[in-house]
Amino acid sequence: MPTMCSDIFQLVRDILQVQNRLPQWQRVRTTSLLSFSLLVPLLASCSSRTETVSTPESSVSTTPVSSASPSPQANSTSTAPVQVVAAENFWGSIASQVGGNRVKVTSIISNPDTDPHDYEAKPTDARTVASARYVIVNGAGYDSWASKLLAANPVSGRKELNVGELVGLKEGDNPHLWYNPSYVYRVIDQITADLKSIDPADAAYFDEQRTQYLNVGLKSYKDTISTIKQKYGGVPIGATESIFAYQSPALGLNLTTPPEFMKAIAEGQQPTASDKVTFDNQLAKKQIKVFVYNKQNTTPDINALEKKAEAEKIPVVPITETLSPATATFQDWQVGQLKDLQQALAKSTGK
Repeated sequence: MPTMCSDIFQLVRDILQVQNRLPQWQRVRTTSLLSFSLLVPLLASCSSRTETVSTPESSVSTTPVSSASPSPQANSTSTAPVQVVAAENFWGSIASQVGGNRVKVTSIISNPDTDPHDYEAKPTDARTVASARYVIVNGAGYDSWASKLLAANPVSGRKELNVGELVGLKEGDNPHLWYNPSYVYRVIDQITADLKSIDPADAAYFDEQRTQYLNVGLKSYKDTISTIKQKYGGVPIGATESIFAYQSPALGLNLTTPPEFMKAIAEGQQPTASDKVTFDNQLAKKQIKVFVYNKQNTTPDINALEKKAEAEKIPVVPITETLSPATATFQDWQVGQLKDLQQALAKSTGK
């Protein structure tokens, strides 16, 4: 029996030496075959005798094991990533960071020069949505084209997240939901839950990704919001449209622009004459400390207001609806704008 076992162990050494010269993908397959097709039946004849065979790159215990226990190398081979489609890249960026390497995210709107309000879906967008297992739309009337795409391309088993519905908003409400930090955190939680439902095997991984994103990825985002709120709380500011209406209270700022003025501009409508006069007076009398405008949605009226703000030495801060640059992460984009706002507030208040 000792001689037989010695021969078996020498055979194992020879196989492993050959296996270590193979590409990684072949090693996994070879190790699995070695473990279940060769080692178990042969070593069973060696009774309880145990020996470890080591090579420069691996160590395989030849202790008899159950064939129901997969090898660590076999476990390392993951399934295909979850195909995720986001109507806009700000939600796509968040989904990508929560999903990590277990997802593949495609954002339909990613060009900073594209106005999501006026976007018209293309045939390629329909194909993209049809192939997705998970689709994220903003909702609240912001991207109705995306909802139409989903309705026109039904897929059994596909999961969908409508952010507007998640936070209880409908068409006609302010749809710029990604500018509300509390909504952002709710979306992160929902994306995590949805990905766990789609891919239960990686549930623990998605939980880890969520924790990492909230505590590390968004740290500067949270810290900058907190700093502005603590230092500049109550400072009056003006904004051209409702894109900033969610973020200003989160920052503790006093947004004094008439709400109907901001809503009209966001919807491509003309503000009323009285609202225009109010905004003009706020600039002329320096009743606002900072002028915020959406540079992706400018009109002759907005350009005129910007020039008035500059003439009155009121700092001007441009913001965008989608990631700028398109390659930025959600948090880098937002923090960059927040830092610009912070500097403008410091300049105008002397703090």
